[in-house]
Formats: sequence, structure tokens, C-alpha cells
Amino acid sequence: MNFSGYTYSRVELKEIYKALVKPRIIEEKMLILLRQGKVGKWFSGIGQEAISVGATLALKEDEYILPLHRNLGVFTTRKIPFAKLFAQWQGKKSGFTKGRDRSFHFGTTEFHIVGMISHLGAMLGVADGIALAEKLDNTGKCALVFSGDGGASEGDFHEAMNVAAVWDLPVIFLIENNGYGLSTPSNEQFRQKQFIDKGIGYGIKTKQVDGNNILEVLSAVKEIAEEIRTDPKPYLLECLTFRMRGHEEASGTKYVPQHLLDEWEKKDPINNFEKYLLENGLINASEIDEVKHEIKAEMEAGLEDVFAQPEITADTNEELADVYQEIQYEEIKPASETKTEKRLIDAISDGLRQSMERHDNLVLMGQDIAEYGGVFKITDGFVAQFGKGRVRNTPICESAIVGAGYGLAIRGKKAMVEMQFADFVSCGFNQIVNNLAKSHYRWGQPADVVVRMPTGAGSNAGPFHSQSNEAWFTKVPGLKIVYPSTPSDAKGLLCQSFNDPNPILFFEHKHLYRSIKEEVYDDYYTLPFGKARTVKEGDDITIITYGWAVQWATEIAEANTISAEIVDLRTLIPWDEEAVKAAVKKTGKVVIVHEDTLTGGIGSEIAAWISEHCFEFLDAPVRRVGSLDTPIPMAADLEDNFLAKKQLLPVIMELLEY
Repeated sequence: MNFSGYTYSRVELKEIYKALVKPRIIEEKMLILLRQGKVGKWFSGIGQEAISVGATLALKEDEYILPLHRNLGVFTTRKIPFAKLFAQWQGKKSGFTKGRDRSFHFGTTEFHIVGMISHLGAMLGVADGIALAEKLDNTGKCALVFSGDGGASEGDFHEAMNVAAVWDLPVIFLIENNGYGLSTPSNEQFRQKQFIDKGIGYGIKTKQVDGNNILEVLSAVKEIAEEIRTDPKPYLLECLTFRMRGHEEASGTKYVPQHLLDEWEKKDPINNFEKYLLENGLINASEIDEVKHEIKAEMEAGLEDVFAQPEITADTNEELADVYQEIQYEEIKPASETKTEKRLIDAISDGLRQSMERHDNLVLMGQDIAEYGGVFKITDGFVAQFGKGRVRNTPICESAIVGAGYGLAIRGKKAMVEMQFADFVSCGFNQIVNNLAKSHYRWGQPADVVVRMPTGAGSNAGPFHSQSNEAWFTKVPGLKIVYPSTPSDAKGLLCQSFNDPNPILFFEHKHLYRSIKEEVYDDYYTLPFGKARTVKEGDDITIITYGWAVQWATEIAEANTISAEIVDLRTLIPWDEEAVKAAVKKTGKVVIVHEDTLTGGIGSEIAAWISEHCFEFLDAPVRRVGSLDTPIPMAADLEDNFLAKKQLLPVIMELLEY
């Protein structure tokens, strides 16, 4: 292993050695504690420390790093106190996640680290968002994100690389090529000879280094970082190394040929660097002992501290409170009474434009939303007013873009992601339900992202452009679901969405875009979440609904002179329990109708809640009306047959006669 040719002073080399040996000493202690049953699962990075430590030393302390399980050296080199780390691993209240997650599944803005989730590749798009924020703010900083060779098989890897290339983002994709993805060897994971070959396809620069040579890694990352800080562009850095222990300790290494373990043991990054320093008089044995003693003293003190801490006692109120970033709603009324007749699409565009004017840190991202103005023309003219930095066309890759939105939020920005059609959100599902939704609960980081969702039927567009998929998300803690049915509500609720730091899915019914209109305030204003609207007052029956079904209910009630109390929920998470309860008490007969398919729709949840909390007020069974439990068909007659509208009147009449 060649350590010559690098210009580091004796003092610098000693500090590098100290940083390199620290994670090894900690890991060796963790393995002992694991065998003693005093710690839980452990993912060992023994033999790979040079990559984590070298990369972290090369970056500025306020540049973000997104590490993986085996990157303990990132956390120790950023000087996170050992006791804080051990409390995290032990599931103590003083850990970064208050016992809610384990190992390195956490982030910390104090130390500029964003930890992983278990879904490999998911943080690569997040790194794009962090790098985008640095570029937009012209900070002269870069970001670095780790991937294993196995994780690079994920679609998230390809999406994130492509986005970074297209947008010229200052991000380093560091691939630890350690030979295995759990037990699957590289030749069963990919066919390319080396990862640097992938750079050609993405049009980005690459570099391959000996990942066990601390000075080679440190120098390479430092050189790359200096380049992309001044000339923002992504870089793929492949670090060749080997995993000397199992994927996690319970896995073992029986699947690894012994000759590979023997070969790579000779390339141990610490033993070789220590030998080089000793042989060249750059450090002596007493200095090595002093370094190790200092690390062990901190570690033993931390162990004593954390073992003495009590186990967590669950506090249900605290658990529920931490799911969302707390927000006190402040009503913003329009500055004047001036109104203009607007369609739903106009009101949404108006609210979006005024939110961009109000929040100069708001960035819009979506397919074709820039010069083209989006497929529905909601952002038409936005580029001219706000520029292409804030109104960004994206490649067709929903996962990376939602991830980028999260990265922007981590750097203090607001993000809007437009799904061209709500159906396509399935391609970004993981980022929404596992990154955005869980972020604040896990480590207190708000995910200030609004995902706009053009949804619903009425255009004979078939199974992939017409789904009502709001119920996919209403059961996910951490998300807020908004679904307006009128232009006025759409504008006020959208404006409030950008004032709320929590992740929000904002559903916009495509059929209503141009089919309804009303007088809407021209000025900026907000409406609160969780407050339903009484569309029509009545005494005989209560209809609880939202979206296009509000129009169905109103038309049917008026056409048949039914005295119906029609309640428009407006937001599905949170939904207005008090308004529903009052409407149930008023009539005693309730039908819940939504365009979504019947089984598993939010109507089921509301019906169950009414049965539990309003049973004594009911004069008839709670009835649900939903669309057929089939995919939504294309042909007009089939679509009409599918939709819940045709079933609504018979159910109402049946309840009225009950």
C-alpha cells in the first residue's frame, strides 16, 4: 500500500491516524458487548474505515454527508460524542431518535449528517436536493452520499445520478465496492467491470481509488470537492475495499471464500497506515498508546453513562405529538374584497404563484412544468417570473425528485413536486411514506414538501391516468392529505399548504379543473386544515364527502328535492371529527360517498368512527358509497358504470325510508 507522495505534515498524519483508529476501537468493543448480549444488532465496518474517515476529513464540517450502516467513521470524525452515539444504538431517550430507530437511521443538522433508511438507494435523491440547495444559494459547498455496490442496483441510484448530471449538482456519489451485497457476490449483482464505467452513460466524471488507503481516499475526495465547489457538477468516486465481517454479525461470512478474507486482511487500512507511520518515524509507539488510551477513556465513560440511563417509558401523548411538526394556524385574510371569477385550475395557479412570491425559498419541480407550463398549464408563465432555478423541469423519475424535495427541506427550503398525474406517484411511493412521512417522528426534521396530485376520473383516460389513490396515503402517519372541491377552497388550502412545514399531498381533481368556477379573492389568503365546510343545510339525511363527489351530492339533492346536510371534508388528514359529529346528530342518517373504490377507502374509517362515537344519534345504519372495486376503465359507458355517482341516489332513498 503506497502512502508516499502526499504532502501531509507529521501533525496532520497523527490526527488522521487518530480519526482512523477511533471507529475500529469502538467497533471492537461493540462486538464484545454484542457477544455479551449488551447491545443489539450490529453492522460492522471493520476493514472499511479509511473510506468513511478519509471522505469526512476531506469535506468542510458544514458540508452534508449521507452515510450508510458501515460508516461509523463519518460520525466519529464529525466528533459526535460517543455517549450520544451509544445512546442511539441502545435505544435510549437521549439518542438522536428518542429510541424510535436504531443504529445509523438518524440525521443531525448540528453535525450535517443525514442517516439512511433501510431501503437502499433512497438517500441518493435526497443528496441531490441538498446539493441543489447549495447551488441555488451559491454557498460554494458540496454534498457527499454513500452507496454500496449492491445498493447501486436500485433504481434510485440511476435516477439520482441522472438528475445530478442533468442539473449539474455539486454532489459526490461515493460507492464502496466491497464485493458483496449481503451474501450475493458482485458478479451476481452487476456485469460492468468497474463502477467508474457507469460515468460514461451519465456524462459525469469518475475516479477509482484504493478504499483501504486513507491518504488516497482523503486526497481524492478533497480534490474532487474543491473542483465541484467552484464548478458544480456531480462526481462518481469508486472506493475498492472488502467487507471483512458479515452483512450484520448474525449473518457470518461462511459464504465468502477464505482466500479472499486472507488476501484482504493483508490490506487492512489501519495496520498498514500504522506500520507506515512507525517505519517512517512519523509516530512512535507511545503516541499510539496515548491515542488509543484517549479513545478508550471516552468510550468507557460513555458506556458507563448510557448503561446508567433508564429505559424509556412510553408517553403516548409525546409519541403522537412528534409525528408532525407542531404548527399554530394563523389565518391570513385577503387584503381586499376584490374577487374575480376563477376556475379551479386558475385558483390553484393563482395560489401557487402568490406562494412563490411570499416564500422566496420555495422551489417547484415537475415534468414539463417550466416553459411548457405543465400538462395542465398551471405553471404557465412561471419561468418568466421566477426563473428556471426555482421552476425546474425534471427527468421522468418521481422517486429522485421527491427525494430531492426532502433534501431541499433539510437545507431550509420549501419544495413542491408536481406529479403529472396522481397515478404516477407509485413510482415515488417509498420516498413519501418512508422518508417524508417518518422524518419528523424519527429525528425531528420537518419535511417541508408539497406533492401536487392531479387526480380522478371524468376524462375517459383509463386505469393509469384516472385513479383516486388518496387512500393509499391516509393511513400513513406523518402525512397531511388535502382534497378541495371548489376554486376558493383550493386556493386558500394550497396557500396554507406552503405555510405548513409537514409533508402534504394536495389532490386536485382533473375533471373539476375547467368544469367549475366561482368568485375567488384575488389576494393571497389561507384556509385551515381539518375544518369541513357545510355545502348545503338539510334535516333529513347527512352526506359526508369530498372532491368531485361534492358536486354529485349537491346535484342529486337539488334535483330530487332532498333536504340533505352536505359536508365537504376538504382535508382527509386531518379530517373534521366535530363537524361530522354535529351533522350526524342533526339528521341521524348518514351516507359517506367518495370517488375512490369502496373497499379500503377513507369512507370506511369515517363510518367506523361514527359507529364508535355517534352510535346513540343514529336512526339507520351508516352507509358507504364508493366506486366499483375494479381498476378504472377507459370507455365512457364503462367509466360511468364504475363511478360511485350512479349508486348514490338509491342509497339515499333507501336510508330516507329506513
